[in-house]
Amino acid sequence: MKIDDMDAFVAVIRCQSTKLAADALQLTQPAITRRVQNFEEDLGANLLDRNTKPLKPTPMGLRVYEQCKAILREIDSLRELVASDGSPSGSLRLGVPQTISDVVLLDALQQIRETFPELKTQVINGWGSSLITRMENGELDAAAVLFPAGKIFPEGIASRSIGRMPLLVVAAKGAMRKRSCKLKDCYAQGWVLNPDGCGFRAGLQRALSEQGLSLQINLETFGTELQLGLVASGMGLGLVPAPLLERSGHREQLDVISVGDFKPMIDLWLLHPQYLGNLQDAVNLFSDVAAERLRST
Repeated sequence: MKIDDMDAFVAVIRCQSTKLAADALQLTQPAITRRVQNFEEDLGANLLDRNTKPLKPTPMGLRVYEQCKAILREIDSLRELVASDGSPSGSLRLGVPQTISDVVLLDALQQIRETFPELKTQVINGWGSSLITRMENGELDAAAVLFPAGKIFPEGIASRSIGRMPLLVVAAKGAMRKRSCKLKDCYAQGWVLNPDGCGFRAGLQRALSEQGLSLQINLETFGTELQLGLVASGMGLGLVPAPLLERSGHREQLDVISVGDFKPMIDLWLLHPQYLGNLQDAVNLFSDVAAERLRST
């Protein structure tokens, strides 16, 4: 049984396509097919239901897939353990939510490049939950994610909070007669928020549901600065981390609304596998720069 065959099988299940798996592993599609077939022959079991599109594992294939992921993680840890004394080199794959990219990425990437010139850094944007999934699948080496304090992360992922910040409710300057209220007094103004999947939006929706109130979306769009511009133009209420509001070009056109029964705090978490090998120093540098940028904003 070959590790390369196992890796190909895991990639096919993850991508639900031999073509996408081939692209991910930088192989040809026939090579992927041959490796998966070899793996099935070694185990003496059919692992893929080839009558479905997209490709799906058989019941046994699903069990084998979960076991293979654990085995490959252990193999990666072993390789990283051996390489841990070396200077960071190769590729560092970072996951960062779009919400904070503008604040932390430029300085972090510049310092990583200057400190570790042999290291190539790749950045992937996404929601926190999707970045965690990609890390579990071995597609990321580290990720900065936004979640409430006390968040429990999957086994095998090291986590630490590197910054805490309040989430603020904002409105166009002068749009609200009172700058202090309850959720029930302001929720009907409607909101300008990220599309569904955003943790900020989910937290607000939970708070509203607990009071029997509905979440009214006036407009959903990506990009904190665009959202704040729309709020400033009177499109509805916004929800923004305090550091991002302070650096916004729309700050003077916005009022912060004190909502007595909705005062969420959000943590910026750094996540990575238990063993990072020679990438550990680079990930620590990224963490330090991100935390400093949030404090100084």
